[in-house]
Amino acid sequence: MIEARREALLAWYDRHRRTLPWRDAADPYAVLVSEIMAQQTQISRVVPHFERFVERFPTVEALAAASLRSVLAAWSGLGYNRRARYLQEAARHIVEHGWPDPAALQTLPGVGPYTAAAVASIAFGEPVAAVDTNARRVLSRWAGEELDGRALQDVAASELPPSRAADWNQAIMDLGAGLCRPRPECGRCPVEPWCSDPSVYSPPGSQSAFDGSIRQARGAVLRTLLDRGSAPVAGLSGLGIEPARLQTALESLHADGLIEQSGEAWAVRD
Repeated sequence: MIEARREALLAWYDRHRRTLPWRDAADPYAVLVSEIMAQQTQISRVVPHFERFVERFPTVEALAAASLRSVLAAWSGLGYNRRARYLQEAARHIVEHGWPDPAALQTLPGVGPYTAAAVASIAFGEPVAAVDTNARRVLSRWAGEELDGRALQDVAASELPPSRAADWNQAIMDLGAGLCRPRPECGRCPVEPWCSDPSVYSPPGSQSAFDGSIRQARGAVLRTLLDRGSAPVAGLSGLGIEPARLQTALESLHADGLIEQSGEAWAVRD
């Protein structure tokens, strides 16, 4: 059954895979940028940001040599801006020490288990399974039960065809994003005959509302400081953020190493 399902999914992927600017990239830098951008962000939003970002910083060396201000400006609009700092820190580590062994990619700033596995398989050809939310949903439905933790990793590893690990990981992503969604389109699914229970799905915890959140305040403050260069707290009052939330946003941006204070003024770190 596993072999037939593999063949069916890979054949479907070969015909219908999404066209993404980092796919089939020989440069692991492009893969790393795309995977960090895709953390907590829909691929449709990532694509234009990725294209602009790698045009501005085409190599790992260019990103490492840039100012944090220019990196954040290029990242602007993508959200979760600490990822931009982590990405630049990773670039600087790579320039200084070289790329880590694929098994040690998690030593890079901002790189967790999924991102490490995705980069290892796609950029370096390593036979490792990359398990994100989409993959968890797909594999759970195949197994007919909610999978998590060690059980999820074991099933993912057992399904992986070592000779096409990169294609397999991306095929699972495409299937989960396109057909095996929370409300699955089983009639169009290439592996429907080998699916145990398409009803198996536990949605992730809902994210708090963006409007009025600290995330919204952080984004507004950072955009303003990128535009103005620097501003005192009083100069940020026109953003319409209540004082307590504004102060929390400033403190969290500072804790993330994105802004710094000089006297009464706040500015993006260089």
